[in-house]
Amino acid sequence: MNTIINSGVVFNIQYYSIHDGSGIRTLVFLKGCPLRCEWCSNPESQSLKPEVIVLVNRCIGCGNCIKICSEQAIVNTIEGNIINRNKCIACGKCTEVCNAGALQIKGKFYTVDDLLEQVMEDAIFYEYSGGGITLSGGEPFFQADFTYSLLRTCKESRLNTAVETCGFVPYETIERCLPYLDSILYDIKHLDTDIHKQFTGADNLIILENVRKLAKTDVNLIIRVPVIPGINDSNNNLIRTAEFVKELGLKELYLLPYHSLGVRKYSQLGRKYKLNINPPTVERINEIKEILIDSKLNIYIGG
Repeated sequence: MNTIINSGVVFNIQYYSIHDGSGIRTLVFLKGCPLRCEWCSNPESQSLKPEVIVLVNRCIGCGNCIKICSEQAIVNTIEGNIINRNKCIACGKCTEVCNAGALQIKGKFYTVDDLLEQVMEDAIFYEYSGGGITLSGGEPFFQADFTYSLLRTCKESRLNTAVETCGFVPYETIERCLPYLDSILYDIKHLDTDIHKQFTGADNLIILENVRKLAKTDVNLIIRVPVIPGINDSNNNLIRTAEFVKELGLKELYLLPYHSLGVRKYSQLGRKYKLNINPPTVERINEIKEILIDSKLNIYIGG
């Protein structure tokens, strides 16, 4: 039985994207993820619940947030206002009285109809470009019932649909969405189980098992590898990954170079960023592409 859930938690909607699927797309970012990748560029996506972020450089010290917080979760320090995450219930009242925009809430409940209405405002662009909607995150399948309901409704409206996934979910969760999915953008982070667990918090057994099953279906399956220096960018791991993709019967592999654009978000959430690495150079990415040419796969950068 397929459960119908009409509302879910979304933390961002990005319009006019030309990545993450074909044509011009609207990206809907859902909160909640079962992994904790140390390089994650969207840490605000990991928790399923709405969260308040603090932009310290915008704070003007008015104290309105402290006065209105019923949980006494905000305290003023020499470094600025700090939120006690154990007390904060993310009610959003502090963000409403913060005229400087120093406090913002990440995560809002949307109904399927509300999202569809917003997405369909750009229907003419989808029609002429072959685009549509892409669900991202976080991990869209983490909100399994809502994702199912949203995809089904989008497909009923004849939208092209895609999902970006880490694959660390029960296969049945993905399988029931397949009739309403055109493409799956599937991330493979490392083939070594122990290393995968060390840097993501979970092993890769379910991930690899699920992608083998998906490769036998009719869905357009796109494999992507985030290239993280010092973690998964060894020639050996990349060559093994390319061979694995060939074994699946696929012909393409996308490389997603690590970037540090999400680092500042960790302090906004009161968290520390664990990694101390630089993005791969253009020369290194081109070198990797040359190495993987021997795999006879079509190698793409980005997407």
